[in-house]
Amino acid sequence: MNLINGVPGDTIGINDRGLLYGDGVFRTLLRRSGVPLLWDRQYAKLASDCSALRIECPSQSVFERDFDLLPASDADCVIKLIVTRGDGPRGYVVPANTRANRVVTCGPLPAHAHPSAGSAARIRWCNTSLSVQPALAGVKHLNRLENVLARSEWHDPTIFDGLMLTAGGEVISGTMSNLFLVRNGQLNTPAIDRCGVDGVMRKLVLELAAAHQVPVIIGTVRRQDVQTADEIFLVNSVITLVAVGALETTKWTPGPLSTQIQRWIVDAQSH
Repeated sequence: MNLINGVPGDTIGINDRGLLYGDGVFRTLLRRSGVPLLWDRQYAKLASDCSALRIECPSQSVFERDFDLLPASDADCVIKLIVTRGDGPRGYVVPANTRANRVVTCGPLPAHAHPSAGSAARIRWCNTSLSVQPALAGVKHLNRLENVLARSEWHDPTIFDGLMLTAGGEVISGTMSNLFLVRNGQLNTPAIDRCGVDGVMRKLVLELAAAHQVPVIIGTVRRQDVQTADEIFLVNSVITLVAVGALETTKWTPGPLSTQIQRWIVDAQSH
């Protein structure tokens, strides 16, 4: 089921700035037994991203009323929330008085949300690089063309995701996920201050690590750092956490810290 500003529908106007310019933000989250998981965190991130683009975000209660309109058959699904700046005339100038449009969609879990139990994912390096733009760093905005191009580089269904780098060689993330490395019991994750998406699950993992006294380094990550890590795992709000078993010719087995963090995530989602 799809809702546009709280009304069932499948179309949005051709003057919507999200369509014209990617002028908006989105979030993707799991709904289990009718409950949106980590909803307070998801909404806080949505509102923060809207603020970064100076878009007025609909209230949390407005989205909750939308959730109540979703059919009972969608009690377990993936929800996507989109907020655009709204309709406006042609041109890049932001109209003085725009009203944000909101879209709520609910659909089945995609195939990549069902990794085999205990399996480790195959990933690859992407050739498409990420542009550096600090003004948009961390924001899950609607212009994801770099990720689209990167994901189009392979058609092998056994490859779970691809790692993306800047033109300067800094590893940032997967096409659809945030990246964590483990070395000597310590977590390492790329900084998201110049590009990339600061995902809700990434932030949760960092908080869980701090709560359990797991040391963390957030900074520059290079190819060599990835290839020599003891463990690698990917996270997002749909896949939760997936251990990496192979990056092209480099191989790993799922490690103890990845497994423990997965347990902590499951516990956090149940509260």
